[in-house]
Order: sequence, then structure tokens, then C-alpha cells
Amino acid sequence: MTTPAPPRMYGSEKLVSLTDITQSRDPHRIYHQLRLEHGPVAPVELEPGVPGWLVMGVEQLRIITEREALFSRDARNWRDLNDGIVSPDSGLLPMMAYRPNVIGADQQEHRRLRQPLDDGVGRINHRALRRQVQRICSELISTFAQLGRADLVADYAAYVPMLAIASLFGLDTRQGHELRAALIALFSSQTDSQVGNRSFEQILFDTLRERQQHPSEDLTTALMNHPNLQDDPEVLQSMVVMISAGNETTTCWIAHTLYRMITDTSFDDRLRSGQLGVDDALDEVLWREPPMTHMPARYALRDIELGGQSIRHGDVLILGLSAANSDPALAPEGTRPHNNRAHMAYSAGPHMCPAQDTSRVITRTAVDTALHQLPGLRLTVTPSEITWNPSPWTRCPTQLPVAFAVPHDIRTTPAAARPDGESA
Repeated sequence: MTTPAPPRMYGSEKLVSLTDITQSRDPHRIYHQLRLEHGPVAPVELEPGVPGWLVMGVEQLRIITEREALFSRDARNWRDLNDGIVSPDSGLLPMMAYRPNVIGADQQEHRRLRQPLDDGVGRINHRALRRQVQRICSELISTFAQLGRADLVADYAAYVPMLAIASLFGLDTRQGHELRAALIALFSSQTDSQVGNRSFEQILFDTLRERQQHPSEDLTTALMNHPNLQDDPEVLQSMVVMISAGNETTTCWIAHTLYRMITDTSFDDRLRSGQLGVDDALDEVLWREPPMTHMPARYALRDIELGGQSIRHGDVLILGLSAANSDPALAPEGTRPHNNRAHMAYSAGPHMCPAQDTSRVITRTAVDTALHQLPGLRLTVTPSEITWNPSPWTRCPTQLPVAFAVPHDIRTTPAAARPDGESA
């Protein structure tokens, strides 16, 4: 049996862990220090013994996302994986291993697989979606409103995109809850990540089989009938991409905006007084806390110099979307006008997020509904007690325990049943 090569570290220094960055109280302080020490491309650790490059400069990020002949999305080019440095049981693999879908494809193959996603997103009626999300939000709030307290992550932010996106694909509420649990495990890149991934795909496979027997007017049926998708695995993987990316990132965006409202008095005052529109507020959050903190990945197709670093053929590069937003070359601190969407929250190049408008509709509606239906929101713990879900990729609050004033019109109204059938 071949003995795996020893881990190749970038220099002799101890590498900063991506998960340590996302778990930090202030990731931008760490990005600043990394820039001082290494420049716009810094060596980091993806998991113990697995190194990578974190691309923090806007110029460098645009290079690796736009030059597909030099930097591939196909993880079969990842040297450390091929050399056995990355374990087959690694929690990184559900997010980073090759999948035969649009995320792992380059150039013409990517264009072929991207078109069904663009067409699917184009089918979404945003007015109808907004009404549906408003109903979901009001129903969720009704389950805890008379209590005067809630966890705005577990009781609200985690439910809204899950239920909205699941319904677009024809999944019922129970399946939506199962998807959410599987996705939490998948995005954590921890020991249960691969189990979560298998559960996630099985739910979608069962839905696909059902739609083959009973077609409907949902996105599952639309993907199933798209001429660019050649077989069931390609349809399934297109569903995987749209649901996993849309759900987790939108949950993070809602949670971070609510967290900012509760902990930043100036931000909340401007929002509630109308000085700051909801869309402007959402973009302020995207600058500081983009839903995808670190986006995997690109793989160098040859030796190349990037940002002062010698990148070797097969090295893995992580898109530091949050770090890029604090790159002075993009917008020096204090110079960003309202409604500035020049941030890198959606990445760049051909793989840029195709559902920006859809995620904004869901997030805006969720935040606006909470703003109007939950007066006097305040944390019941100190901001320093807020923790973050363990993940090298996203930075979502584990919980947001809050109290608020009980509206007069519901103080004597019985709590509605939770969406999963449990009483509040």
C-alpha cells in the first residue's frame, strides 16, 4: 500500500485555521494581520495538516475566478487529495470533492450545466415568492409572538429560506426540516458532514423519483425536463447546488442582518426611522458579513505567481469573499456610499451566484416582517456570548435569543402550531 506523502506546509510558521477565522469575534482583524504578513494571498489551514491559500485581494480574486484556463473548479486537480494528504473520510469533501455538477465544471461544460440553473431562477415569480415568504414569516412569528421571547435563528432565520426554497422544488414542510438538518451537518465540514451529505441527496433523489411519476409546476420538474441535463444524476446534482447554496447562505444573511439590528443601535435606529432602506441595510451586511465567508475552491493548473506567492500546480485556493470586502483597493473604509453593491459577496466570474435577486427577496421580506412584527427587540445575552456554527465556509450565529414587546392584538390569541406540527 502506498504511504501518503507528508503534509506540505507553506513555510515553517503555524498556519491560521479557516474555522478559527469564522469562529473569531472579528475576522477582519485576522485578515488585516494576514495581509501585513503575507500580502493579498495568505497560507491557511483547511483542517489539521491540510494547507491551502486564502485569496483576500480583489485583483487576485478576479484573476482566479475569471481565468478558467489557469484555475479550475474541478477538485480532481487537487494535488493534496490525489496524494492522500486529505483523508477519504475528511469533513472537507462534501463541500470540496468533485461532483459532476455545475460547481465542479469549467468552461463549456460549465456553461451547459449553468443554463438550467439560470433558466430555473428565471421561472421564479418574485411577487408570488414575496407573498409566500410573508406568509411563512407571519406564521413563524405567530408561534412565539405571545411569549415575548424567541431564538431568531432556530425559530425564524433557519426556517424561512428552508421552507421557501423547498416549496419551489415541490418538497413539503417535513422534508424541508429534514433538508435543514442535513445541510447543517454538510456545511460544518465536521465528522458528521458526509452523513449529512448522503441524507441530503437521498431526500432530493426521492423527490426526483416522485416527480417522474407525477410532474408538477415546480423547479424539480423544470430541471428534469431541461434539454441540457442528460440524465438523473445531472438533474439531482443541479437540485443539490440550488437548494444547498440558496438555503445556507440566505439563512446566514437573515441572521446577520437581525443580529446587526439588535446589537448596533445606530444601524437599527436608521433602519426603523427610514433613514436607511431595507435594501441598503442588506448591502451593509453583505460588506461586513457576506453569507459565504470563504468559498471553496479553485485549483491551480500550472505553477504561477499570484499576489507575491508561488502557487504550485495542484494547490488549492479559497475565495476569501469576506476578506476581499475589506481590501482597501475595493473601497477604503468609510468611503462606501449607501446602496453600494460593489462588494464581492456573490463572488465573480462565470461562477457568480445566479440567484442574487431571489435570495434578496427572501431576506428582505424576512427582515422587514421581523422589523414590523417584533417591536423592541433586544438580546437576552451579551453580544460576546453569541457563538458561531462551526464551519470553515460560513459564519452563522448559533443562536439569537431575544425578548420583545408582545403586540396587544395577540396577547390573548393562542399560539399557532409550529410548521413541523409541534406546539410552540
